[in-house]
Order: sequence, then C-alpha cells, then structure tokens
Amino acid sequence: MKPSVPVVRRGSALASQLGLSDRILATSADRSLAKSIDAGLDRIEEGLLREVRFADAIADVTTRYLLNAGGKRVRPMLTLLTAHLGDGVTDEVITAAQAIEITHLASLYHDDVMDDADKRRGVPSAQTVWGNSVAILAGDLLFARASQLMAGLGEGAIRLQADTFERLVLGQLHETVGPNPEDDPVEHYINVLADKTGSLIAAAAQAGIIFSNAPSAFERPIVEFGERIGVAFQLIDDVIDLSQQPEETGKVPGTDLHAGVVTLPLLRLRELAMTDAGAADLLARLQEHVLGTPLPAPDGDPALRAAAVAQSAALVDELREHAVTASTLAEAHSWARNAVAALAPLPDGSVKKALTRFADTIVERSS
Repeated sequence: MKPSVPVVRRGSALASQLGLSDRILATSADRSLAKSIDAGLDRIEEGLLREVRFADAIADVTTRYLLNAGGKRVRPMLTLLTAHLGDGVTDEVITAAQAIEITHLASLYHDDVMDDADKRRGVPSAQTVWGNSVAILAGDLLFARASQLMAGLGEGAIRLQADTFERLVLGQLHETVGPNPEDDPVEHYINVLADKTGSLIAAAAQAGIIFSNAPSAFERPIVEFGERIGVAFQLIDDVIDLSQQPEETGKVPGTDLHAGVVTLPLLRLRELAMTDAGAADLLARLQEHVLGTPLPAPDGDPALRAAAVAQSAALVDELREHAVTASTLAEAHSWARNAVAALAPLPDGSVKKALTRFADTIVERSS
C-alpha cells in the first residue's frame, strides 16, 4: 500500500537558499537572524514529522506522503522571520508555523484532485496512487490536525485558522466555477490568487507577529505584504509553467494549460485575441491542441506521445515568447514592489531587509 518514494528533507540553511545569506545579510545582526531562522526551521521540521503521524496505517502513510516528498517551507520561514519583530522564536511561534505548513500541505492534496494533477514535488500525486476519495480524506485529516494545533494557542489562533481556511475554500470554489458574465476575468483571477495563495502566506507572516508579542501596529503592513507577495508568487508560477527547463521546474512545459488551469498569460491572450488576428490564431491552436487536453500517457503509443509532446512544446514556446507572458512577468514584479512598499511602517533592520530580499527572490524564480 505504501509507494516506494524516497524521503526528501529540507536542506540545511534554507534561509541562505532563499537569499538570506551572509552575502546579503552582512551585519552580525543579519547573520544572527539567518542562524535563528535555520534553527527554527529545524525545530519545525522535527515537529512536522511528529505531528503528521496517525495510528491508523492508511491515514499515516497517505498524510505523510507529500511531507516526505519535500518542500521549501516558505510559509514557516516567514513566520519565523516576522517573529523577530517581537520576542523572537517562541514555542507558540513554532506551533503556529507547524499548523500553517500542515494547512498548506492539506491544500495540496485537494488542489491536485481539483486540477487532476499527476505529479507533486517530483512524485506521483496522492490521487494517482490512492484515488480521489482517499486523497481528499488525507487532506481533511491534515486540516483537522492543523486545527488541533491552533486550538492549543487560543481563540485568536482558532479564528485566524478558520478565516484563512474559509478563504482557501472560496478561492478554490471561485476558480472552479469561474467568473460571472459581468465579471472582469483578470480581476476575478487575481482575487482567486489572493484567496488561494495570498491568504495563507499572509496568515503565516501575521502569526509571527501575533505569537511573538510584536506590536499590533505591525500586523496590517505584514498582512498586506503577505497578500501581495502571494499574488506575485502565483503569477511567477504562471510564467514558470511555460518554462523550457522541466528538469528545474519539475513539470512538463504547459502542464497547467493541459490540465485546463487558467493562467494570466492565457487570460491576456484572450483579451488581445478580440482585436489581434495573430493572438486569435495562437489562441485557437492552443484551444485545439493544449488547453484541457492531457498528453497521451507515457505507457501508451510512444510515437503518438512524441508527436503530441512536440506539438504542445511548439505552441507553449509561442505563448512563452508572446508579449502576454512578458506582461504577466511585469505584473508579478509590480505586485512584489507593492508588497515591499507595504513594509514602510516597519522599523529598518534585518527583518525588513530580509523580507525585501524574500520578495526579490520570489520574482527571480522565473529568470
């Protein structure tokens, strides 16, 4: 019942991997912050291995599946980072960071079912191993475990978890249903990104403020930063989906498009197609051969798959080189700049510098 998947652990010095290195954080205070974050991440990793454990055999193997596959632990890192605006990495901060990462992990199980994704973190997605029902239930178990952790931190933590969970669900619902006829499709899409990604990143950053007893005046700037950088993060993912380097992204170029997932380059192409014949032609060919059209299975006819992959790659290349993808990248950079601008009320120092560098790192992923 247990698939043969190697356990991947977060590498040491994650703060350095995300740009929080001695090269950037040059002062002793900066280096101390990076060291503290890495130590906190080690504690969180140990806690995740402990908390994502169930006595029931099938529950245990399914819920630990994606945890064992790895992950960058971006959200816990933000919790640890913003905690240094207060009392630092308290036990409550660690618990909140673990709960938020488990919530993120749970959402991946559900997202992969909704998107019919075949891979996650370099391994077969949970539903391809156990089926949709088991994958959904594994996600539910993880949401329950995250809620148990938050319950131990008091009513405010429970409310933060519940409000964030509500937005995650609403974001997925609105993505699934799509915009109403009177809605602007791009605005609808950005709102989905804010709910599905921005809300949890914002909650992670906010938790660091709350559970380190940092000044409450820092909450609003930190939440705005998290919301905006979450949108930037997903817009960069839209560009990365078109990447020519699947060995680095872990996905075949155009994976989201083949799954029928709407992305900003596609939305911008649809807008342009109303007045531009070239855009209309590219859109028509994408709709015929790529959008919502899964590639033939790897174990099927090799010639048929090779032809489909080649045709898809050529069309994805066209979309990647089109102006709509450049405009998506520019919009991602704009959201990242606005995220940094939200940090203006925070005191100057290592935390603010690190958050700014984090925003830069997010948008640099596409280069």
